[in-house]
Amino acid sequence: MRILVVEDEAKVANFLKKGLEQSGFEVDLAADGKEGFDRFSDGEYDLVLLDLMLPKMRGWDLIPLMRKSKPALPILALTAKSAVEDRVEGLNLGCDDYLVKPFSFAELLARIQVQLRRGTILGTAEMRVADLVLDPLKRKVTRGGKAIDLSNKEFLLLEYLLKNKDQIVTRNMIVENVWDASFDNFTNVVDVYINYLRNKVDRGFEPKLIHTVRGVGYTLRGE
Repeated sequence: MRILVVEDEAKVANFLKKGLEQSGFEVDLAADGKEGFDRFSDGEYDLVLLDLMLPKMRGWDLIPLMRKSKPALPILALTAKSAVEDRVEGLNLGCDDYLVKPFSFAELLARIQVQLRRGTILGTAEMRVADLVLDPLKRKVTRGGKAIDLSNKEFLLLEYLLKNKDQIVTRNMIVENVWDASFDNFTNVVDVYINYLRNKVDRGFEPKLIHTVRGVGYTLRGE
């Protein structure tokens, strides 16, 4: 699962990135409000960690913009302001939870899991096509009831394809959303990982789910 961290304090941002990646998440960083909104608008995220006191565009101002664009996306506000009225304002603007700095990483992780479990209740966690099932919270994949062991990048690639099932995604789109990198540096990597994935989720199963769209990219469909 992919998390956007919008935090202008470099030490805090790097601490969050390291801890979340060690917990199995894919993490993007933004150092100010404008960069945060640009990344949010261009990327696909499962949750946003948002500092409220940001340069260029305040977190207070970002919350309603994010909420208007993606109403169901969990937003967890981080701030040094602990007054009750500040918490109430953040919640009223549309954030789902509010954590005051300094905080323990264990508490943050627990609050993240609460928000992601809430997404499960809303039916947004488990993804399916044909007899393939991916559970992003448990990080489990099965096909025809058989467990499939995937590497972290294979899992993220399959998750991205499932989010865009029945749609064509280009190699460039895959690189930007799964590797968060420039396509120039990943010329053959996408094709290699698609082959890895095919060997695990398609070989020995019918119907074949991952299809090449010649000259364009790939699509995942259950036909």
